[in-house]
Amino acid sequence: MGHQMRAKEEMTQTGNQIEDQPVVAGRDPDSLNASARQHLWLHFSRMGAYSAEHEIPVIDHGEGAYVYDSRGKRYLDGLSGLFVVQAGHGRKELAEAARAQAEKLAYFPLWSYAHPASIELAERLADHTPGDLDRVFFTTGGSEAVETAWKLSRQYFRSVGQPGRYKVISRSIAYHGTTFGALSITGIPEARQPFEPLVPGARKAMNTNRYRCIDCANLDACSLRCADSIEQVIEFEGPETVAAVFVEPVQNSGGCFPPPEGYMQRVREICDRYGVLMVSDEVICAFGRLGEMFACNRYDYVPDMITCAKGLTSGYSPIGAMIASERLMQPFLEGSRSFSHGITFGGHPVSSAVALANLDLFEKEGLIEHVRKNEAAFRSTIEKLTDLPIVGEVRGDGYFYGIELVRDKQTRETFSDEEAELLLRGFLSPALFDAGLICRADDRGDPVIQLAPPLICEQQQFDEIEATLRHVLEEAWAKI
Repeated sequence: MGHQMRAKEEMTQTGNQIEDQPVVAGRDPDSLNASARQHLWLHFSRMGAYSAEHEIPVIDHGEGAYVYDSRGKRYLDGLSGLFVVQAGHGRKELAEAARAQAEKLAYFPLWSYAHPASIELAERLADHTPGDLDRVFFTTGGSEAVETAWKLSRQYFRSVGQPGRYKVISRSIAYHGTTFGALSITGIPEARQPFEPLVPGARKAMNTNRYRCIDCANLDACSLRCADSIEQVIEFEGPETVAAVFVEPVQNSGGCFPPPEGYMQRVREICDRYGVLMVSDEVICAFGRLGEMFACNRYDYVPDMITCAKGLTSGYSPIGAMIASERLMQPFLEGSRSFSHGITFGGHPVSSAVALANLDLFEKEGLIEHVRKNEAAFRSTIEKLTDLPIVGEVRGDGYFYGIELVRDKQTRETFSDEEAELLLRGFLSPALFDAGLICRADDRGDPVIQLAPPLICEQQQFDEIEATLRHVLEEAWAKI
């Protein structure tokens, strides 16, 4: 893992400031902040929280597992940007791939045409997918990939003489995106309410939160009632109306819920029994995050579609994809029928070239093998935090973990909404950032801290994450 080891280890550290790291050249940081407050609309952000006294963090550059702000302060990127930067920051190989492709062919659509980079990338992805998932429809991101999967489900069933199948089932508090269709599939009430009414036909089933399950939280094994609840929703809605079930291999929102043993196999059986399509939403979980190129391979199931994005280019250029089984393509190979869907920048030549270079890095540096080799060490390091009274559970797989925070470990009592607001946004988020760790303090469900560091990380970074979290969580508990 030579690249990551170049990340300033030889320099003397003073707190989070690297002494030899220069303050960013160019525009004055105060001027940048003033302009950001005046002109930039941040995503999912409380814009009223920023003022001259509470500036907008401006991240200027990165190297390896670390990023630096406009004032030169260093942060460990414990969330890979947004579950994206698998290969780490500052990879010149990926920047060079973008430059070379842009000089050759900067843009051409996939609307009745193809270009070499998109062909090669589709072929490369199909080499890693299970079963007959060989048909790749490119998008520019995850929400569009989810949107594409729902639209394909609907049109496929119309094409095979089952036009009544239009509904989809997803899980409680699951996040699947922000476009109208993807937001309808999303199970987070607070994200949906400002935009309702949404696309009709999206239904919700139980998630896989064993820590708080009323059936099996204290049992040795999951009862799989969470999987059976999907069947109950199908039966309630009428199987002839249900097109697809969307599941993340590890559910992100709520704090990294891995599937219990046998869960995905039961969901697959249910979908097959009722003729419903199974969509594996791997926008976060694909491309090494869980130690496999595609997470369905880790948990041993074959979906009908995979949605993916984020880590496909390690974030160096935007791209996403919906990958479908051959049987879903068959109706569109007949006569004059076409899938009535397209995206201007889907399969963009530059993004496709960057994705190919990123996959080359995965192979050259053995990033997936690196995750498999080190995931146990990552888990055991952050599990040390369970000795703290505020830590209820550590859960996840690969390089993707959630730490659930509780008021009482014995009873698993959580915090009230007001307490969670003060704990997460009032203290933890700014305190962790000030301490030099970028991660997510999240309350979509019960309060959690989420970690998803770049796949190049090793024990040095695991220890840094644990030490920073320990210090800040001890402060948080003292305040409580």
